[in-house]
Amino acid sequence: MIVRNVNDVIGTEHEVRTDNWVSRRVLLKKDGMGFSFHETVIFPGTETYIHYANHLEAVWCVEGDGEIETTADGKRYALGPGVVYALDQHDAHYLRGGAAPLRVICVFNPPLRGDEVHDADGIYPASIDTAEA
Repeated sequence: MIVRNVNDVIGTEHEVRTDNWVSRRVLLKKDGMGFSFHETVIFPGTETYIHYANHLEAVWCVEGDGEIETTADGKRYALGPGVVYALDQHDAHYLRGGAAPLRVICVFNPPLRGDEVHDADGIYPASIDTAEA
């Protein structure tokens, strides 16, 4: 059994911070669950382009407000407590922070290693261990 507290991730190499968000990666690829599990806070007034070409992601919004806009069709969806969205088609999108910090719980498949940040195309790199290569 794995038992962790998100507070124990704060200030470690598994808390990844950018100008737009901070992500606390609680369960990672090395844990062998087949997915990774994160708490992420999107900072107010920010916009991040994301395109997870190598991952599927499900997101549960638990606090704050924001918006997601899919680039393929320009549809916009309000985000707030109780909203869940799933990027089941590797959907390219803009994630925007609203007036209050948007706290979300995220699940990635395949799981992240824990140190990833978006590249210039909004993508997390595919995770390949030397044992998998």
